[in-house]
Amino acid sequence: MAETAFPAEYFARRDESDDALFYTDPRKVVHIDDSAINTLNTRFAALLPPGGTYLDLMSSWRSHLPASLSPARVVGLGMNAEEMADNPQLDDHVVQNLNQNQALPFEDAAFDAAVCTVSVQYLTQPAAVFAEVNRVIKPGGVFVVSFSNRCFPTKAVAVWLSTTDQQHLALVTQYFEAAGNWANITAETAQAGRSGLFGGADPLYVVWARKAS
Repeated sequence: MAETAFPAEYFARRDESDDALFYTDPRKVVHIDDSAINTLNTRFAALLPPGGTYLDLMSSWRSHLPASLSPARVVGLGMNAEEMADNPQLDDHVVQNLNQNQALPFEDAAFDAAVCTVSVQYLTQPAAVFAEVNRVIKPGGVFVVSFSNRCFPTKAVAVWLSTTDQQHLALVTQYFEAAGNWANITAETAQAGRSGLFGGADPLYVVWARKAS
């Protein structure tokens, strides 16, 4: 794994103040619309192992996991305890700033799968985080990273703000490659954004891979 594969300036942000300050107040809102949420439900149903133990990385007050998966356990790791405490799908949660500490507080191979939903754009050490996710999921386990075209621009990294949605797919693919030990990396436009007289639909992009060994 080599974070040095990316220039340091890629991960500069407009607001470099302590992230804990930004996330002090809970934001109990969803960051994608119902159409994108439904599409994400469908992708999770297809990719995550039913009845598994899941890690919800950069978690919030909703995980968007379809009820059909009936997970054995879901653990959230995020920045706001109140948001995660109000998430009905989490069995437990941990408050941790991944931009300060990338080491996940879990044993090796503790999870069957992991997800990171509409938050990858805020990581300043993405390859290190992806390597840690690889460590804590079982061989063959899947890590599903999804995003749309929305973000808090002051906290998103520079490379995200300066590239297109399609380039974001390539960038997240590079995060997996830089972390190492990920196989079958797949990137897709799960839902194209749509506009219309009565409102549009948010785009949804998904990149996933399986732990190689």
